[in-house]
Order: sequence, then C-alpha cells, then structure tokens
Amino acid sequence: MEPQSIAFDAELLRRYDQPGPRYTSYPTAPQFHTGFGERELREVAAASNGDPIPRRLSLYVHVPFCESPCFYCGCNRIITRDKARGDAYLARLYREIALAAPLFDRDREVIQLHFGGGTPNFLSPAQLGEVVDTLRGHFRFSDAADRDISIELDPRFVDADDITALGSIGFNRASFGVQDFDPDVQRAVNRIQSVEQTRTVVDACRAGGFRSVNVDLIYGLPNQNPAGFARTLDIVADMRPDRVAVYGYAHMPHLFKPQKQLDASLLPSPDMRLALLQLAIERLTAAGCLYIGMDHFALPDDELALAQARGSLHRNFMGYTTHAESDLLGLGVSAISHIGDSFSQNPRDLPSWQAALDEGRLPVFRGMRMDADDVLRADLIQALMCSAEIPVRALERRHAVVFADYFAEALARLRPLADDGLVRIESDRIVASSRGRLLLRNIAMCFDRYLAPTAEPSAPRFSRAI
Repeated sequence: MEPQSIAFDAELLRRYDQPGPRYTSYPTAPQFHTGFGERELREVAAASNGDPIPRRLSLYVHVPFCESPCFYCGCNRIITRDKARGDAYLARLYREIALAAPLFDRDREVIQLHFGGGTPNFLSPAQLGEVVDTLRGHFRFSDAADRDISIELDPRFVDADDITALGSIGFNRASFGVQDFDPDVQRAVNRIQSVEQTRTVVDACRAGGFRSVNVDLIYGLPNQNPAGFARTLDIVADMRPDRVAVYGYAHMPHLFKPQKQLDASLLPSPDMRLALLQLAIERLTAAGCLYIGMDHFALPDDELALAQARGSLHRNFMGYTTHAESDLLGLGVSAISHIGDSFSQNPRDLPSWQAALDEGRLPVFRGMRMDADDVLRADLIQALMCSAEIPVRALERRHAVVFADYFAEALARLRPLADDGLVRIESDRIVASSRGRLLLRNIAMCFDRYLAPTAEPSAPRFSRAI
C-alpha cells in the first residue's frame, strides 16, 4: 500500500476527540470475564496445535518492577528498589513457563519475544539472559532473519555495557521511554532524564548491532508547550531512531493512582494538545518518518513500514508488529495471551499470580472465547488499524457475509464520518482519508458491537482519541 499521508484538521479533531478503545485487541479487555480460566486456556492451546503448517508463537514477558514512579504512568507496575524481589519473581516466572510450554507442540517456532513492564531492566543483564535461556529450553526459537527479541528499557538505569551484554544474549530491538526532555515537564512528572543518558544508550544499540531502536514520547503532559516539545522532537530526530511512538497522555486518576500526584492545573488545554500533536507530526514527517497508524512513525526502511507496504502489518497488545500469523502467549503478572480465537489474562496483582503458581496452577483469572461475530469484527478492525482501510470484498469472502446487510447499523453510524470526509465508502472497500487517519479509533468504534450507544460515563474506561 502507499505510505499514509495525514491532513491535520484541528476543527474535526476537536469534534471527534471522545473516549474510545485503542484496539490493541477486539473485543477489548473490558469484555474479558472470569468464566474463562485455566481449563479453557488448556483447551484453546490444544486446539491451536496440529495445523499442517505449524502456527508460530510470540512470547511476552511482563516485568512489573520500577525503581522510581513516573506520575503519568498507567502501566501495571510495582515501585521498589529491593533487587531481591526480582529473584523471587523469576522463581515463579520459571514455574509458569514450565506449566505453559507443554501446552504447545515443539514444532511451533518462537518468532518473537518481548519484555515489557514496569521496567524490564530492573533485572540485570545476567537475569534477563537466564530468562531467555529458560525460554529457549522450553520452546524452539526460530532461526529466521526476522526473529525479534525486544525489550523496553529505562535509559536512567542502563548503560552502554548493559546494552552490549543484552546484544550478546540475542536482543535485537530496544524501546526507550523519553516522553519529553524539557526540565519543567520532567520535574512535573517525576522523571528526570538527560539527553546524554538517552543518546548514550541509543548509540550503544547501534554499535551493538540492534536492528531497531524505538523512542516513546508523550504529548499532553503538565508544563508542556510548543517551544519545549519542539526541542525534544528535534533532539529525538537527530538521534535517528527507527521508530517513534507519540502517545497522547490520558489523565485518568480514577484508574491510575500515580496520576493523582500530578497537578492537573498544569495540563495543557485541549487546543494546546492539538498544537503539540500537530508539531509532532510536522517535525517527524519532515525528518523522513512515515506515519504508520495511531501514534506510530517509522523510517521508510524499518520493518514496520515495509510490512505495512506489503499488507502484513499486525496490531496487538505489544503495539504494531510484523508477526501477524502467530499466537501470543503472555507470561508474568497481568500478561495477556491471544491464542486461536481466545484471549486470556493473568492476575493483575502480584499476590494472586504468585498464589496460583504456588498451587501449581496456570495463573489465568479472566478471558473469553470469540464467537464468529467477534472474529469478523476483529478482522475488520485489524485491517483498519494496520492499513487504514476496510477490505469489504475480502471480508465477505473470508466470513461468508453480505457486508452491506451484516453491517447495516454500523454503516449508518459511519455515515456522519463519511459526510465529514473522514472515510470514503466505495463498493469494494472503505478507506480512511488523509483527514481520518488520525481518527482510526473513531472509525473502528462504528463497528464495535460492545460499545453502548449512550454517552460515556463521567469516569470513562478509555482514553480520548486525541
């Protein structure tokens, strides 16, 4: 497909800036229920084996610990400087690996391994190497050139020697949180991080043979303004990461307690948020990045951009990925799995996760099996999020439906968006316009059967679109 262009229409973005899912899955996590547990996970894992061409596996490992709290954070994390907690956590993680691995045939290759958090580099390189070795002992890792072993790193707690050690373990992708280099913003969110720290580890990844480096930024934080954010964008562009993610800060203190420590009076106004987003788009595209979708940008030769051009881009709980045809097994507290037509999640609190493993049980506390309607809509939303279009005829062939009849209500909800120029409805496809590509979530919401038509409650579950 052609690289995605963006037209920034501030008036439309204001009008459509409403809460909605980020669609890292469909159905989204609020639809998971406690009727799906260990027995159901074992059943869907068994059913996922035995294909003539074995389906590959992606593994996700959650490391929940952080040494310092970032006040904007909405992740599942535990603040501690007690490194002994890492050893205790790994002891149980190895039990989970030993319980989960036999569910999958040994001919199923692992094509992707990702460590998220929390702060995965709360663990030492030696500990991370031990985790990778343990996984290699229980799963068969692919030798393919496109195999990914990736990790999220906090530049404040890692150095060039650590990066070299991670490279020797097999890590070939790294993602660094930056958010903003402006000192006033950093003080407000309790994350003091220098340009030099960040540049050192990015350069070390280059020297160590990492295939890709990602940098995360956030717009909408306290004390942010165009001048300071422009400096951050220019510094990041000069570092030349392969990928940049620019997230809109979601202030939801009713869901994320750390955010209660932020001074909400310092948050940018809605118009300022739009200005910051526009600035990010202009600076990153001027630096040669392509807009991939949602909040993501990549250099033209990065594998995300190449996968999008081939039509093989995929979106899941780890964000955008090039490994569409794989089952995802999540390991660790709060981790989510997507196996076959099912989702499952581990307990979000550490004691419950530990207790299940101490009892010899797979730690599943909720999930769901997708019905035929879920599978169809997930297919549709996946295509929209990854290619900015809905392949009407292909969906009709794959799911044996007449699109216009099956989605009559959804198309009625979509009509106002078409009238506003966000989408173009054609006979064989529905295409997001250059003005609509920043509002893919809003387009997807028209096809989400779980969203109530009533107004969002005063304490919304979802972040805003912009």
